[in-house]
Amino acid sequence: MVNGPDPQTLDPGLATGIEDLRVIAGLFEGLTRNDPVTAAPVPGLAERWEISSNGCVYTFHLRDKLFWTAGEPITAQDVVYSWLRVLNPDTAAEYAGQLFYVKNGEDYNSGKIKDPSLVGVHALDARTVQVELNQPTAFFLDLCTFQTLCVVPRRMIEKYSEDWMRARPLPTSGPYLLDFWRLNDRIRLRKNPSYWDAANTKSDVLDFLCMSAPNTALNLYETGQADIIWDRDFLPTELLDVLSKRPDFHTFHYLGTYFIRCNTAKPPFNDPRVRNALALTIDKQRLVDRITRGGEPVASHLVPDGTAHYESVSGLGYDANQARQLLAEAGYPGGKGFPTFAYLFDAGGFNEKIGIEIQNMWEQQLGIHVELQQMEKRVYIAAQNRLDYDLSRSSWVGDYDDPNTFLDLFRSNNGNNRTGWKNERYDALMREANMETDLAKRSALLQQAELILVRDEAPIIPLFFYVGLDYYNGSKIKGIHSNILDSHPLNDIWKVKGT
Repeated sequence: MVNGPDPQTLDPGLATGIEDLRVIAGLFEGLTRNDPVTAAPVPGLAERWEISSNGCVYTFHLRDKLFWTAGEPITAQDVVYSWLRVLNPDTAAEYAGQLFYVKNGEDYNSGKIKDPSLVGVHALDARTVQVELNQPTAFFLDLCTFQTLCVVPRRMIEKYSEDWMRARPLPTSGPYLLDFWRLNDRIRLRKNPSYWDAANTKSDVLDFLCMSAPNTALNLYETGQADIIWDRDFLPTELLDVLSKRPDFHTFHYLGTYFIRCNTAKPPFNDPRVRNALALTIDKQRLVDRITRGGEPVASHLVPDGTAHYESVSGLGYDANQARQLLAEAGYPGGKGFPTFAYLFDAGGFNEKIGIEIQNMWEQQLGIHVELQQMEKRVYIAAQNRLDYDLSRSSWVGDYDDPNTFLDLFRSNNGNNRTGWKNERYDALMREANMETDLAKRSALLQQAELILVRDEAPIIPLFFYVGLDYYNGSKIKGIHSNILDSHPLNDIWKVKGT
């Protein structure tokens, strides 16, 4: 499988990139896992659970025979340890916010409380985990499928600290074990005989090929050295018209948005008028017609259409005249005095072509100059995390089918915010929405928050929604099912023998 550049980490508590998370999904499992067809949460390490009448207490019962690859049992204490590790501020987990729905999870992560026993996750016995939430959370079981909440080997981490991933053999809780990782080549996983569902794990060996160049990926596929190309970024855009007519080309809609982050901690991007002017000058339809060419819908809002129980409100469209007026009001008439700035993007796919197109739009319509700054994926992510950029190419793929998976990103305390933007009203609306059980009222609150995000304050500039494009021969590769989360459990995929 062509998986993109080398992962930054295979630690479930620290991973953020899709190339990291896809491998981790084979190595580690949580209380629930995704159904291979629908992506809905189904039993994982927990065989069943009960939910209290008020919707705030979940009691999970682990399977009878769960073992790490080293032979030790996986226990409820391991689950508690794994979740508290993510919430521990010393871990610096960017996805810690996924556990803020747990009682005192956010306060423990922020340092307001120091005692981890006050967090609402407890082991009642070796096989029973009880979780207390702040309020009913309809998507909590979906959160339990995500890699951040996977169960990790407590004893190994306590022994080796941050070097635990180097231990061999590496104890895993998922359907595969780590055979080897050769940088700039591949990561090989082998079937885990200790996995509770090993009898239904359909492939013995999985290779994740590490690369960034679309032409290389396609050449490997054409010569039979790769069976699957997962991502749109690894299909050459100039060949898209030809490739799309082939039977091994598969397209589908899923929850993903391509957008620009603005570093609001840096002037002049700390001025909403400047950010709005930049947004209003981008002809998004031109981007998808000339560059992406995969039928991507243009986006004026962040949450993709079709997300459960929600309909987004429109943000900023294309209006160069209004953009010039806003820029003049901000003190830069005709672009005069506006500093030269940089647009950061990661190598691969169509990111550079989009950067060039936007560069031309801003120069022609606003009279401002932007330099293009390309970085290797690992360095690019690090620069975003440090707020060491002006504007940055960004994207987000939903972790679960709910608008919260997108809108919660830009709360002030979310580790994946990466814009420097903080807005008390936005935070308050998100908190209120998360406590609201009436779907219509909740949707209205989220719409108010999204308008602040994509119109009033605009720390981000949505460009288009993703269209999934996978490349594999359906007569040879089985077990891949298109779904709105683009989730494909690895233990359900196999290659027909003799092909």
